[in-house]
Amino acid sequence: MTPRVSVLLPYRDVGGLVEEALQSILDQRDVDLEVLAIDDGSRDDGPGRVARIAARDTRVRTLATDGVGLCGALELARSEAKGELIARMDGDDVALPGRLASEVALLDRAPGLGAVGTFVEPFATDGEVGDGMRSYVAWQNGLVTAEDHARQIFVESPLCHPSVVLRRSALDAVGGFRDGPFPEDYDLWLRLDAAGFGLAKVPEVLLRWRHRAGRATFADARYGRDRFFGAKAAFLASRLARLGREVAIWGAGHTGKRTARALEAAGVRAELFVDIDPRKIGRVARGAPIVATAALVRGRHTVVVAVGARGARDVVRSQLDARGFVEGVDYLCAS
Repeated sequence: MTPRVSVLLPYRDVGGLVEEALQSILDQRDVDLEVLAIDDGSRDDGPGRVARIAARDTRVRTLATDGVGLCGALELARSEAKGELIARMDGDDVALPGRLASEVALLDRAPGLGAVGTFVEPFATDGEVGDGMRSYVAWQNGLVTAEDHARQIFVESPLCHPSVVLRRSALDAVGGFRDGPFPEDYDLWLRLDAAGFGLAKVPEVLLRWRHRAGRATFADARYGRDRFFGAKAAFLASRLARLGREVAIWGAGHTGKRTARALEAAGVRAELFVDIDPRKIGRVARGAPIVATAALVRGRHTVVVAVGARGARDVVRSQLDARGFVEGVDYLCAS
């Protein structure tokens, strides 16, 4: 029988953790699944541990590369996968009971969704999870509906990659997993969004997301803040071009100027900067005047909200909403 869900589980040098990760997927109930476990150049005993599980559970298929990297390993597995749904799992995380069944049920209920994730719980192998990561996970876990994700897509990467199940047709439509000088997961969510596929979450903690020294999230330059800006700039610029209005960036500080630079590299230039600091109003930033909020005209300007202070984005939202600006039409948040 053809499995409905193909779980892609790439791993490298996680010998002490991969058995727990793999078993947590095999223990999922009410889902017909296969697991493609891809050894991406391990130098420890992880492949042997996986092989022993595969010998007693025929749902596990083993693959190997010489260390081509995450996207290459995922693309190899995608080419071998049999399921109509593609689930992700990492070799050091833990799937909680009901994860896959809940995600499959959500995809079945909402045919417009291309990918669904779950709430996640961060935990650390050594030490503690930092405040920045906890804040980021809390933000991710605050997004549930397709509307939530579409509204926040240009703020940060809204889904935890190893928590996700994708509709294979959607993944195929946007070209699969793509490698480049950017965070591969955020790039995928942006491509799905641009192609009209919804993103959503099961509002339950169904994955324990491990953070440890050396994980790519912290060690790989592709996950640096500037790379996140670069990843979304072309998609944001394309959205702004389709709206066809003058672009105003709310925020003449560091975050606003960095957003402006990224948009300029993608071919879109801000006509105005907006700020509430009276010391900035009347000055010029990157060749554009800095104006007060009263200068914004609905229907003439598309406002890009690019403010970095904690809580500032929601304050700006409330001000724009009060003036009749509609998020997604008259303004977009991107910071």
